[in-house]
Amino acid sequence: MIEPSRLAAFIASRICHDLISPVASVNSALELLDEPGDADMKAQAEQLLHNGAASAGARIQLLRYAFGSAGLSDTAADRHEVRRIVEGFMESHKPSIEWDIDTNHFSCGHARVLMNLVIMAVAAIPRGGVVTLGVRNESDGLVITAQAKGLKARLAEFVEAAFAGNVPEEGWSARTIQPLFATMVASDLGGTVSATAEDECVTFTARALRAEG
Repeated sequence: MIEPSRLAAFIASRICHDLISPVASVNSALELLDEPGDADMKAQAEQLLHNGAASAGARIQLLRYAFGSAGLSDTAADRHEVRRIVEGFMESHKPSIEWDIDTNHFSCGHARVLMNLVIMAVAAIPRGGVVTLGVRNESDGLVITAQAKGLKARLAEFVEAAFAGNVPEEGWSARTIQPLFATMVASDLGGTVSATAEDECVTFTARALRAEG
């Protein structure tokens, strides 16, 4: 469907795009600290620096798991660490997060799938709302869901196309590549990814994932 070199280029661009905002905040804060000003301005700059650095660090941790090698192991994931990484990522985005986890098997690979669903769920409710993450065992394998509820919740056409195995009308790009990558990650575990949309709710589901960890 896509050449490996193009896939790698688009993923790299997507990661850079996600880090532009917090890194720009850090740069702006450093510039303010170099300027003469009163104590209040310096305090605001220090807060901006702290927030930007924290946001960048949190995003890097999740992106490292979702796109990098951290999620390749079939060993059991540290669930507390996974929760900390996801919640840290969500702090720099508008939606809040809720959890509904009920499984005896949760590997690093499963965490990788979950984090890819988180990225898509956040994008589905840009005005904010609630992302509810669920993990449960079913007869055909593990099921992971990310339900995004919020005003103007929307399932993008390029996401639907990727899940259907089609090239989006606008083609592959840093913007459209993530759902394709999510299907690849789920496929590595023998599963599939799909999405449904209702009023103010979009649900992403990875199902039939083999048990690991």
